[in-house]
Amino acid sequence: MPNSVKQTIKNLSPAPVWKLASDTYWSWRNRNRHVLAQIFDYRWAESARKLHQFENIHKDKRCFIIGNGPSLRQIDLSKLRGEYTFGLNRIYMLFPELGFSTTYLVSVNDLVLEQSIAEMRPLELPKFLTWRSRHWFHGDSRVIYLDTDFTGEENFCPKITGRIFEGFTVTYVALQLAYHMGFEKVILVGVDHNFVTKGASNQAIVSQGDDPNHFAPNYFGKGFKWQLPDLAGSERAYSMARETYSKAGRYVLDATVGGKLNIFPKVDYYSLF
Repeated sequence: MPNSVKQTIKNLSPAPVWKLASDTYWSWRNRNRHVLAQIFDYRWAESARKLHQFENIHKDKRCFIIGNGPSLRQIDLSKLRGEYTFGLNRIYMLFPELGFSTTYLVSVNDLVLEQSIAEMRPLELPKFLTWRSRHWFHGDSRVIYLDTDFTGEENFCPKITGRIFEGFTVTYVALQLAYHMGFEKVILVGVDHNFVTKGASNQAIVSQGDDPNHFAPNYFGKGFKWQLPDLAGSERAYSMARETYSKAGRYVLDATVGGKLNIFPKVDYYSLF
């Protein structure tokens, strides 16, 4: 529906009526988009098949979810060689320096994906990306699409073959993937949960210079458009992850050096090896 038509309807409708109509539409969309995609786009059917294959593939193993915070520069990442690892967003900028890549890549933010297509496409590892990015990665056989959303019900999905709540941070999506794959112990590193750049949560801004919030100054360098974090929203999501893991006798640990996140038990990074 064109924006002009929606605005006209909104102007003519009482506020409660418009809200009900809007809520009903988004509820229908979230329930049915997954089904419609299976029918009309082979890529979703292929992704769904692969997602089923990943269920419990790493049962009772441990993995590391590698964030992108400046604290990554304070640890020896070479110790992660040979471990199961989830890299997030532009973590691949570290691959040449490390001499190895992460096991998986996860990215669901539209702004990050749209501006990183040329860099992500050549990566030869499984890439879990939001279904919204399908037009940018057409023909990439290494992409496995996830039906992620940043609106609607806030929950934790133990199986990621349906709709997935993004939890205001790609780290939360990776936690759901790790659970689906059967990992018993998940360890966070580089999840600083602290941003020097301040502003309204989820506000899109354009970087004006070097990036002080990530492991490299050119991570979101000058001219890169990105969204400010919603730290409170992500904490709500992390709490749901902690509860889900705990109920299943599994757990998440936080080995981030100097991290500000206080949802998961802390552990010394070097004690893990």
